[in-house]
Amino acid sequence: MARVVRFHQHGGPEVLRIGDVDLPAPGPGEVQIRVKALGLNRAEALLRAGTYIETPALPSGLGLEAAGVVEAVGEGVTDFATGDAVSIIPPRSMVRWPAYGELVTYPAALVVKHPPSLDWRTAAALWMQYLTAYGALIDIARLRGGDVVVITAASSSVGLAAIQIASSVGATAIAVTRTSAKKQALLDAGAAAVVILAEADLEARLKEIAGPPGVRVVLDAVGGPIFEPLTAAMSPGGILIEYGGLSREPTPFPLAAVLGKTLTLRGYLVHEITGNPVKLEAAKAFILGGLETGTLRPIIDRTFAFDQIVEAHRYLESNEQFGKIVVTL
Repeated sequence: MARVVRFHQHGGPEVLRIGDVDLPAPGPGEVQIRVKALGLNRAEALLRAGTYIETPALPSGLGLEAAGVVEAVGEGVTDFATGDAVSIIPPRSMVRWPAYGELVTYPAALVVKHPPSLDWRTAAALWMQYLTAYGALIDIARLRGGDVVVITAASSSVGLAAIQIASSVGATAIAVTRTSAKKQALLDAGAAAVVILAEADLEARLKEIAGPPGVRVVLDAVGGPIFEPLTAAMSPGGILIEYGGLSREPTPFPLAAVLGKTLTLRGYLVHEITGNPVKLEAAKAFILGGLETGTLRPIIDRTFAFDQIVEAHRYLESNEQFGKIVVTL
């Protein structure tokens, strides 16, 4: 028996329940892991609330990131052995492969031996944020030295990862955030400048910071009304990559800017990287290399115990965090 988190109905954090389940031994090509820490992501709150891109049968598990010790391996698995310290690449379906539990089973292709220098919390706070930011900025946008990139929802774990990745390749990262409360922390995290939505004209401020070259790349998790000022500040041939939809307001299509500047507006999911073995290996090499040199350093906001999973989700929905929320077992 192992304790796992499930929900039997959609709703707020209070619908999460911890219960005991019998887990079968790992099948062919699978690895079973004794979990030490979990990383929390907004996608998990959306699944729980019934608004995610995946619709589960109930009751359902959830979770996209974990780190722990290999408990057992299935037939045909040769790259891992009992006792290995590992972490999880986020699966395409967290309903099929949920991470919230004392014991979890994953395909060996989604398991990574993480560097010994990482503690459990850091290892669990790693892959979703850096794979998401890497896929958008490096694989798709081909971000390079001298580029100006705008990052919205900048204090999220993905936003912070994007700032670090941009800085690591010599690009100028402009962080966009709602209030001034996190301005200094964003500058300390590597942002070259911070734009406060509550205090500034977004288009004018971005143009002022970027100067004549303009903004070549935008990484946006918000959508809504800021689409128009974001695209208005972009340079000809620029690309806006949308990976979220935090705004509850309609997102206008900025026709004049798109036509006049031949902009690319592109939707993006991290599955484009995790589902492509060649791209995934390149991403892993980039991220592990950044961890080794110290240019990438996960920022953990707060840690909760496994029994506090409801409280952890309440905090996740507060939008007050700066970086990753982690749950330890």
